[in-house]
Amino acid sequence: MAKQTVAEQFVDILARAGVKRLYGVVGDSLNPVVDAVRRHSALDWVHVRHEETAAFAAGAEAQITGRLTACAGSSGPGNLHLINGLYDAHRSMAPVLALASHIPSTEIGLGYFQETHPDQLFRECSHYSELISNTRQMPRLLQTAIQHAVGQGGVSVVALPGDIAGEPAPERAAETALVTSRPTVRPGDEEIDRLVDMIDAADRVTLFCGSGTAGAHAEVMEFAGRIKAPVGHALRGKEWIQYDNPFDVGMSGLLGYGAAYEATHECELLILLGTDFPYNAFLPNDVKIAQVDVRPEHLGRRSKLDLAVWGDVRETLRCLIPRVREKKNRRFLDRMLKKHAEALEGVVKAYTRKVEKHVPIHPEYVASVVDELASEDAVFTVDTGMCNVWAARYVSPNGRRRIIGSFSHGSMANALPMAIGAQFTDRRRQVVSLSGDGGFSMLMGDFLTLVQYDLPVKVVLFNNSSLSMVELEMLVAGLPSHGTANTNPDFAAVARACGAYGVRVEKPKDLAGALKDAFKHKGPALVDVVTDPNALSIPPKISAEMVTGFALSASKMVLDGGVGRMLQMARSNLRNVPRP
Repeated sequence: MAKQTVAEQFVDILARAGVKRLYGVVGDSLNPVVDAVRRHSALDWVHVRHEETAAFAAGAEAQITGRLTACAGSSGPGNLHLINGLYDAHRSMAPVLALASHIPSTEIGLGYFQETHPDQLFRECSHYSELISNTRQMPRLLQTAIQHAVGQGGVSVVALPGDIAGEPAPERAAETALVTSRPTVRPGDEEIDRLVDMIDAADRVTLFCGSGTAGAHAEVMEFAGRIKAPVGHALRGKEWIQYDNPFDVGMSGLLGYGAAYEATHECELLILLGTDFPYNAFLPNDVKIAQVDVRPEHLGRRSKLDLAVWGDVRETLRCLIPRVREKKNRRFLDRMLKKHAEALEGVVKAYTRKVEKHVPIHPEYVASVVDELASEDAVFTVDTGMCNVWAARYVSPNGRRRIIGSFSHGSMANALPMAIGAQFTDRRRQVVSLSGDGGFSMLMGDFLTLVQYDLPVKVVLFNNSSLSMVELEMLVAGLPSHGTANTNPDFAAVARACGAYGVRVEKPKDLAGALKDAFKHKGPALVDVVTDPNALSIPPKISAEMVTGFALSASKMVLDGGVGRMLQMARSNLRNVPRP
């Protein structure tokens, strides 16, 4: 029996850790690994057109499945292209193993063709980044990398010279057991006791939820009902907490809506549940704050805490629910629910005026129709920029849908690559990429990946011929917009030229039919919707101190658009508010 090579051993370990695909672009230093994948029955090579796409796709697959995923880039320029997608995966806590193949081991440090130092370059966007410089480091180094990615939630990078990949693997007596899932973390009794005392002492409590509430919807609802707390959320918490929520007061932040800002500022105790919400300008500084997070390094880095609780949200709430006293007074909760409904009513009126006749098409209208027509278990991937706004305000979660974007890293061009990774997990599940024309054109070459693998991704392109979020930032800062205009082709014609379904929509009356046809199409499809670049109205007066990075104002930015089905939910929740 022939001895295994290091590359074959590498691929075997990935398969044993649950990896199904290796996304990447082939190259000479990767050849031994790619050939090992070709001959392995449990692992597939996914050939993308740009390595950045490979990293984004792997990160999306990891977020959908919760499993370890993998991507690869060849030596030098090849693996450098991975870095942006790896930053995104790492900041999203997606377990991804990146293989950075390397120049021949004998040439490292001598200025060889394509030489870089990947073990150093990727350290900032990974928990673990190391070089295999000797065959005897296998398999322990790879197993350590896997356990960092899975155990800590994020990226691990292994740099592997092509010559070492082709060498015989060392003999080993037994295979080491691999960590493939994370444990739950229960807080200590002292922290639980202190949090119970704080909750019982406060008349007005607000919960603000992030992605750490995944899997804890029932517990959050039971807890909120017991302490009569309004529940707000960050963008990454939307898919986990907004649906079936009688305590919903909306979202805080630049893209926020409803009464979340008021609820977090008018309470006596604010409890941050599983959120690393980055915009501290939107958080209060004159109320007591407790934070619950499974990542201790997140505790207190956004606001001054009165109590830090290290633990899973679900496990923490299971400890709290039977111990906190049930509150009888609903006045604060009901007041916030009324404010929330009133806020939504106001913005919806602006959105509904002549919407079915307005040309160019209102992007809000596009998002609301997509939301109505998409499947109940659809996966939405969302480009950074104004597509974030439309997804935050119009995509309705229901416990089965997923909403994935570059919500922490904030990269352009993420939606299409993420859709590739999401669709590979299940070809029968609807995947809708909400793409902006700027983001789509940046990595447009990987539309060909959809065609090559016949992935039935549906790209809904919000085509306003501008980088509109950047334009907005310039205007708010008092600068004339410059360098934000895009000269675009007919993207539907481009899609058809690639061999996919493509349709262009310029009139609102044609939108629903075009979307229905695209969604029914069995293969990849693109709907190029010409949207209004002036969809935002800017307040007449904005002070300089309101401009703070991406958080452009202290929740005072006016977005001219409604919030779709969220208004219906707010109206429904108001029925539970006792009348005087």
